Amino acid sequence: MDLKSLIRDIPDFPKPGIMFRDITTLLCNPQGLSYTIDSLAEKCSEMSADYVVGMESRGFIFGTPLAYKMGVGFIPVRKPGKLPGEVLFAEYELEYGVDRLEMHRDAMKPGCRVLVVDDLIATGGTAAATANLLQQAGCELVGFAFVIELQALGGRQKLPDVPIVSLVEY
Repeated sequence: MDLKSLIRDIPDFPKPGIMFRDITTLLCNPQGLSYTIDSLAEKCSEMSADYVVGMESRGFIFGTPLAYKMGVGFIPVRKPGKLPGEVLFAEYELEYGVDRLEMHRDAMKPGCRVLVVDDLIATGGTAAATANLLQQAGCELVGFAFVIELQALGGRQKLPDVPIVSLVEY
């Protein structure tokens, strides 16, 4: 299946010069969504993860059904102030400023094997911050999985040396 044909390009969003890759057109296509989850599960099956971690918010969209398909648990990584319990946190740089991601401190036991999933990797800041959270938790990062990779932005180079799966590359 040609997933690129199901991803809509929106020029100049959110600002001039940016080509936004819109996954809502993929999500509303039943065959495309099934194919995406099945493909991620197949490509990540040998990683032997205990958990899938997805970052807010589009990582939830792909991470939860992927965890279900793989027969493992799902753990959300959230923006600040969204989790009620004690959290671990990691900060990362944005184009203009700093942001932060949080995960419940007791979300998983040290030594668990974890796969990180998101819709897209661009500069790699969010994925690298999530890897930092997993390191703080004493977990083993077994890989990353992305639906889309924007290769020209070099995000892959910011990530630890583990397998990285991407289904569509621009």
